[in-house]
Amino acid sequence: MTEEEKLVIEIVKKASPAVVNIIISQEDKKIFKKDKERVVGGGSGFIISNDGLILTNRHVVSDEKAKYTAETQAGKRYPITIIGRDQINDIAILKINSGNDLPFLELGNSENLHIGQTVITIGNALSQFHNSVSKGITSGLLRVVSTEGSDDEVAQNLRGLIQTDAAINPGNSGGPMLNTEGKVIGINAVVVHGAQNISFAIPISNAKKDIEDIKKFGKIIQPSLGVRYVVVNDEFQKKYNLPINYGAWIIKEHLPHDLAVTKGSTADKAGIKEDDIILEFNNTAIKDGVGLDQLVAKTNVGDIISIKILRDKKEKILKTKMLERK
Repeated sequence: MTEEEKLVIEIVKKASPAVVNIIISQEDKKIFKKDKERVVGGGSGFIISNDGLILTNRHVVSDEKAKYTAETQAGKRYPITIIGRDQINDIAILKINSGNDLPFLELGNSENLHIGQTVITIGNALSQFHNSVSKGITSGLLRVVSTEGSDDEVAQNLRGLIQTDAAINPGNSGGPMLNTEGKVIGINAVVVHGAQNISFAIPISNAKKDIEDIKKFGKIIQPSLGVRYVVVNDEFQKKYNLPINYGAWIIKEHLPHDLAVTKGSTADKAGIKEDDIILEFNNTAIKDGVGLDQLVAKTNVGDIISIKILRDKKEKILKTKMLERK
């Protein structure tokens, strides 16, 4: 057995007790007996504190009418409460109601990842193969993926994702992605159907602020710019004859009642208009893999922000106060 194999085995052994299956159940009015609930789905999650805080994906617990239960590796089941849902990053924070001295995972740093770095994922594959383990590498960073909508979820773009070739299957969503120190660097999130070895995880840095908000305010407080945009690159510059090849171009989608700038939002208060191109946010250029959403996420509600825009081929700097997402 190689040293690498021994290391992976040890990491999985220590981490698995803190990984839980999220069981989704609903009341079934067709069942005429005391227990009228039936299991309708499942996902994964992991405990991050000894008193039972759990991280998972928002889409795993999107149904507000459903009942959610956490099942540990040892087969113990705990009722859980939804503490907060992050509407931007597909993250949810749950709480085991009777948590006490539970095993938990330590959060690592997802800011300094490298392509080719070894990663380990654990989750409830296909909602039936508990604590399934896979190993791979980080295949890409800062990826943008469009998710499909459903009855409970709207389609959205998830940005800044970690791409991996480690196997992530339906049911793995919400499970941890670990580094070789056994620390969480990501939350397994998105599977690309029809592709081989292409999956995505949400960087753990996106969840840290949510956790701090829950501890401080009892809810997730999210700053929001309130714009629709596309990332400008060489292709977009040529196709639409734009004066610049970087930035965030403020345009609306071709949907009824859609707006490029949400009324009453931070961007609206700042004076941003449709067809503006945001060049810099808080003195950081929107290029070379630096995304607007990432920069906005690093601010706090109430911060005074500076936005450099290009309008009619003239640069202009706007300043305003960051508002909370409604």
